[in-house]
Amino acid sequence: MTQKAMVKDNSADQVRELRNATGAGIMDCKRALMEAKGDFQAAQQLLRKRGFEIAQKKSGRTTKEGQIFSYVHLGGKIGVLVEIDCETDFVARNSEFQQFGRDVAMQIAAAHPLFVSREEIDPDWLEQEKEVFQAQVKDKPAKIQDQIIQGKLDKRFEEVCLLNQRFIKNEDTTIQDLLTGLISKLGEHVVIKRFRRFEIGSE
Repeated sequence: MTQKAMVKDNSADQVRELRNATGAGIMDCKRALMEAKGDFQAAQQLLRKRGFEIAQKKSGRTTKEGQIFSYVHLGGKIGVLVEIDCETDFVARNSEFQQFGRDVAMQIAAAHPLFVSREEIDPDWLEQEKEVFQAQVKDKPAKIQDQIIQGKLDKRFEEVCLLNQRFIKNEDTTIQDLLTGLISKLGEHVVIKRFRRFEIGSE
């Protein structure tokens, strides 16, 4: 069976699933499946790699446009404001940019991140976390303590850093994956600039 035939046999389901998983365009999904000979996981990795490379190339570009998105949950008990920036007003009004903003605001409400990315982690918070983990591994052999602590920190980053969190609508995808796919699709640099989460009864 040829590569083209292999993809054609299940293209409707595969392309749709791949598009949902990566945010890539339909033609990009078809090409990736063709190159991967119908292997879904391999096609997914191809698209993520390409999206990352495109995002890297655009990372130095200025983002002076964008929008502030809001989300209110549980009858007004939880509220979120998040600023997402892009390069042009045209993209800021794009439906996929708008959907991304709504999804991110909902993610913040549900998953309660503390920081946008690892680079923005408060040094004082990080030191406190390290102290907790150091106390937990004090009885372990000294030569593996640092490795265990780093593993615990990496897991903690997945919980508190927005970009590292698993997307609440698709656990196979991170917010970074969504952002990378959006940048690749729209052709502009997009940045989750900052956010605030409000919850009744919390500090």
